[in-house]
Amino acid sequence: MPRIASLLPAATEIVRALGLADDLVAVTFECSLRDRVPVVVDTAIPDGLSPAEIDAWVRDRTAAGLPMYELDRAALAALKPDLILTQDLCRVCALPAGTVEDACRAIGTDAAVVSLDPRYLSDVFFDVETVAAAAGVPQVGRELAWSLRRRVDVVSHGVGDRPRPRVLVLEWTDPPFLPGHWVPEFVRHAGGIPVGSIDGGRSVSIPWEDLPAADVVVVAPCGFGLDAAIEQSAAVAERLPGLPIVAIDSANYVVQAGPGLVDGIEALAWALHPDAFAAPPPGRIARPFVDKG
Repeated sequence: MPRIASLLPAATEIVRALGLADDLVAVTFECSLRDRVPVVVDTAIPDGLSPAEIDAWVRDRTAAGLPMYELDRAALAALKPDLILTQDLCRVCALPAGTVEDACRAIGTDAAVVSLDPRYLSDVFFDVETVAAAAGVPQVGRELAWSLRRRVDVVSHGVGDRPRPRVLVLEWTDPPFLPGHWVPEFVRHAGGIPVGSIDGGRSVSIPWEDLPAADVVVVAPCGFGLDAAIEQSAAVAERLPGLPIVAIDSANYVVQAGPGLVDGIEALAWALHPDAFAAPPPGRIARPFVDKG
């Protein structure tokens, strides 16, 4: 089996779901296995910033042409990976593929570089198969992708012809960002009508006063877990009084393009239609002004 360097949290989750965690030799600071596997990608973002401060930092950094992440080239070279998994989807969210390819040339490695760039949910499932094929287990990948698609179909069927609320997903809360990529599909499969989002597009900033009308607001701040989403929900509730709010672990179940997206769809389906679906495991999703504990 190849020695795998995952420079993308979603890729790490795909590798784990394929049963190849023991073949990982490098991950990022955000990856779930960072306590067991050497970290070769770290963030340049300072600790302790508020959402507004992070947004300002990213904008300034982008305008100056500076990187958001730092790759330890020496450590990567020493680990001698055969397969490197990276992305070109969002330079704010993870190390871009071009940086990795430049690094490979600089350190003299001939490792295969696979870039994952999904725009739609179908692309995510295709990436599962792509990673599996690159790692030498194509049949495992096909079976995992089939299982994920099947679970989505089960949720969609469970929603049936129930009334669908208009769902506003906030991918960032200060300033508010409307999502794109696979998030509109995510909402539809969970039994909602996505408002303000663009299928396959990029997330966009929008003033509070221009947000579309909705029946439910889902607070899903990019890169943050459930506790942070609940905390930020309080500020959203002040801005959008009277609207039901759902907080979700976005880092693992909404913006991370891996198997966890299906867990997220199942969790949101419960939040929107609690009489039709079983409650998900704790730590994934909450209705902070309804649920207790």
